[in-house]
Amino acid sequence: MQRWRTRAMTAAAALAVLLAGGCSDGQVQRDDDADRSGFVEGDGTVATYPPAEREAAPEFSGPLLGGDGTFDLAEADGDVVVLNVWGSWCPPCRKEAPELQAVYDAVADQGVRFVGVNTRDHSEGPAQAFEQEFGITYPSVYDPKGEALLAFRDTIPPQAIPSTLVIDRAGRIAARVVGPITETSLRQMVSDIAAEDTSAT
Repeated sequence: MQRWRTRAMTAAAALAVLLAGGCSDGQVQRDDDADRSGFVEGDGTVATYPPAEREAAPEFSGPLLGGDGTFDLAEADGDVVVLNVWGSWCPPCRKEAPELQAVYDAVADQGVRFVGVNTRDHSEGPAQAFEQEFGITYPSVYDPKGEALLAFRDTIPPQAIPSTLVIDRAGRIAARVVGPITETSLRQMVSDIAAEDTSAT
């Protein structure tokens, strides 16, 4: 009888472990879609690079969400560009979205462009609903398979969802954020980069 109880308790413990393993770990919402594997929430690590150490941003372009043309990074020469990688399925992206919009509203008149890169949404509907819910007014490249993002693999790849890159007026990668960022931190970072004198570069 005691042996049976021990076996039953062991089986129950094993089942509990299996069930726990199937739950979300609080990072990125999990499902069985292999296309979303490998994308995890970062810890908000911020890296900024002094002008002399910045690498040129790669060629990057893609169709805009909603069929409103295309975005080509080369055409943004002279502007600071904030590229934010997001997905409607990503809980930290939902938390971050209003903060990004607030920074965009505050710095757009400083020669700063915001461009989202929507990834791993298999149709545009959820992504467009996300933008409507959070009042996002800047455009996003629609990159469901992450193909456009491959442009950054040999430089400073956005390796988590969300991720943010800030590209200076000379077309160089000035900062990277792995994970979500607050309105205050992003606004200060972008304003500092926008105020730089790049006439000598």
